[in-house]
Amino acid sequence: MARRIYTLAVLLLLPFALLHLLWRARRQPEYLRHWGERLGRYGSRRISAAPVIWIHAVSVGETRATQPLVALLRARHPEYAIVFSHTTPTGRATSLEIYSDQIGRLYLPYDTPGALRRFLAHLNPVVGVIMETEIWPNLVAACRQRNIPLLLVNARLSARSARRYALLPGLTRSALQGFAAVAAQTEEDGRRLQALGAQRVTVSGNLKFDSSPARELIERGRAWRSAWREATGKRVLLAASTREGEEALILEALRRHPIDRLLLLIVPRHPQRFDAVAELATKLGFKLQRRSSDQPLAPQTQLWLGDSMGEMSAYYAAADLAVIGGSLLPYGSQNLIEACAAGTPLLIGPSTFNFAWAAAAALDCGAARPVADADALVAVARELFADQHKLSAMGEAGRDFASRHRGASERTVEILERYLIPAAR
Repeated sequence: MARRIYTLAVLLLLPFALLHLLWRARRQPEYLRHWGERLGRYGSRRISAAPVIWIHAVSVGETRATQPLVALLRARHPEYAIVFSHTTPTGRATSLEIYSDQIGRLYLPYDTPGALRRFLAHLNPVVGVIMETEIWPNLVAACRQRNIPLLLVNARLSARSARRYALLPGLTRSALQGFAAVAAQTEEDGRRLQALGAQRVTVSGNLKFDSSPARELIERGRAWRSAWREATGKRVLLAASTREGEEALILEALRRHPIDRLLLLIVPRHPQRFDAVAELATKLGFKLQRRSSDQPLAPQTQLWLGDSMGEMSAYYAAADLAVIGGSLLPYGSQNLIEACAAGTPLLIGPSTFNFAWAAAAALDCGAARPVADADALVAVARELFADQHKLSAMGEAGRDFASRHRGASERTVEILERYLIPAAR
């Protein structure tokens, strides 16, 4: 009964979801493409003649986290085709950037029974892998009806999200019990998922620790920093994957408490906000230069806007110090593991619920420093820029932290193989 009510609500909200796509398309025209897929319409062309491992990765972060997992699967099980489903155009573009035509990709439809029947009939996967915390009741039910094992991997669940899921206990329990296996990032994530009804829960670690920064990107970032240092003598403070409202806080704090010979590098989390951030910085009087201009840094430039996709490792390598976006305002923080792997010293704001364990561990080992707000960020940055020894020690602590927690990909593949090997026979 709970799922029937849920399905009715989804159907009633579907027109508004389509209107939301149109609204998002004002800034990202890519939302206008592949509309049929969002309703489970994929045409008659078969996506693969080989048996399919289907992986659902919502957007950019989840897609990038699959790289070590996919590499292991392709090495051990080349007889399978790998097909990704996504929710956002940026996720789809990221899988194209990373994997090119080596995998298939499509949009996961809205969670309606008819659309999901068409999706699964088109894809016909041997097994499904859902990244992180995408719990769609009708999707889980549709996989059970077709006897498709569905795994929730790299699973995380913050206390806040757990409270939200607990508001619909019957629906949540039924959906979680439908997963053939759950591979949680941490013990805390596992306990929260089990409390809501998940069964067959294993703690496998975080796949993002297994992603090594591309050497080409690290070298690109180091080349930028060397050129900038030679041309201007400036230190680089990176605001990485910032969310709406955070850029204004940082820029206003720097106007109140300027740091001599500072280059601020801002990389907004969402590409549709690049122009808005550029407009804000100009309005506040900062001399701006954009990565997309592909020009050498001018001596008068105060802010370099990272308006590109797929270069975050290069931005971390270019920075002397970075603040993790999403942590200054209550967004729960963005991924800080990539920064640690690159050896970039970190500042972390008070909101970390999306990466609570990783943030606490990075602070404990000395890879990061906490900051209460943007003014504290500027004060701590000034202190650290005056002490290269501290910065170097933080960077080394970050590299060591990242290397000590690798291995989640191997453990996840071992779980997945329980469902692959019988199918291959």
